[in-house]
Amino acid sequence: MNNREYRNTILISAVIILLAFTCGTALVSIKAGLLLLVSGAALLAVFVFYTRKRYRHITELNDYLVKVLAGAEAPEIGSQEEGELSILRTNIYKAATMLKTQNEQLADDRTQLAAALADISHQLKTPLTSMMVMNDLLMEETDEAKREELLRTQSAQLDRMNWLIQTLLKISKLDAGTIVLKKEAVPFSELTEEAVRPFLVQMDVRNIVCRQDVSEEMILCDRNWTVEALQNIIKNCIEHMDDGGTLFIETNDTHLFGQITIRDNGCGIPAEDLPHIFERFYKGKNAGKDSVGIGLALSKRILEGEHGEITVQSTEGVGTSFSIRIYKTII
Repeated sequence: MNNREYRNTILISAVIILLAFTCGTALVSIKAGLLLLVSGAALLAVFVFYTRKRYRHITELNDYLVKVLAGAEAPEIGSQEEGELSILRTNIYKAATMLKTQNEQLADDRTQLAAALADISHQLKTPLTSMMVMNDLLMEETDEAKREELLRTQSAQLDRMNWLIQTLLKISKLDAGTIVLKKEAVPFSELTEEAVRPFLVQMDVRNIVCRQDVSEEMILCDRNWTVEALQNIIKNCIEHMDDGGTLFIETNDTHLFGQITIRDNGCGIPAEDLPHIFERFYKGKNAGKDSVGIGLALSKRILEGEHGEITVQSTEGVGTSFSIRIYKTII
C-alpha cells in the first residue's frame, strides 16, 4: 500500500463498487445491488492479488539490482514464467552478467596498465641513471678521447630511449583506435625491400646473407605500418643470429590471404618462451642485454589491426620462422 497509484486505484474501485451497489439497489432490487457488490468485490480482490504479486516481483528485481550495483555476487534469476516481467527479469540478468564481465575486464586492464607502467618506468630509469652518471664523468673528464667515448655512449642511450618512447606511443595509439590502418595494394617485393633496407649495412658488416624468394603479387595492407611490423621481426632475427648467418624471406599468395615468411638460422627460441614472445616487455632466455621486449608486441598489434595474424615456430640451435598472414576478407 506504499504505492500512491495502487492506493488510488483501490479507492476509486471501491467507490465505483459502492455506487454500483447503491444504484442497483435503488433502481432494480436489493438482490441486484448485492450481486453487483459481490462481483465488484471479487474483481477487486483478484486485482489486488495479482497487483501485489507483480509489485513483489518488481521489489525482488530492485533488490537484485541493488546487490549488483553494490558489487555483490548476485545469483541467477532465470524464470520459467511467461510475460513482460519474465522478459524484464531475463534482460536484467543479462545486463548484470555483462556488467560483471566488463568490471572484471576493467580490473584486469588496470592490473596490466600498472604492470606496463612499472615496466616502462624501469626501462626508462636504467638509461637515465646511466646518462646521469656519464654526465658527471663528462664534467670532470679532461681526456678528449674518453670524453668522446662517453658522448657516443650517451648518444646510444638517447637513441634507445627515443626508440622505446616512440614504440610505446605507437602501441598506445593503436590500442586507443586513433590510428586508422589503410588498405592499399602493395607488391610483396616492395614491402620486403623497404623492410630490409635499414639493416643492409649491419648485415654487410656481420656477413649476414639475405635470401629472398619474393613474388610481384599484390597484398592489401597499410604500407607504412606493415613495413614497421616486418622490420621489428627482421630486427629480432638478426639480433639472434651469429655472424655469417642467413636470413630467408619468402612470400605466398592465396585466395584467402597473403603470406610473408621470415626465418633465420640463429640460436632459436626456447620452448618455454614461445607462448610469450609477443607479450609486451617479455624477455626470453636468449634475449640480448639491450632487449626491451616490445618490438614483436608492436608487430602483432599492427597485424591484428589489419585483420592478420603472426605465428612463430622455433627450434633451439636450428632457427626461428615467423609467418605473417594478412587476410583478404575478415574471418
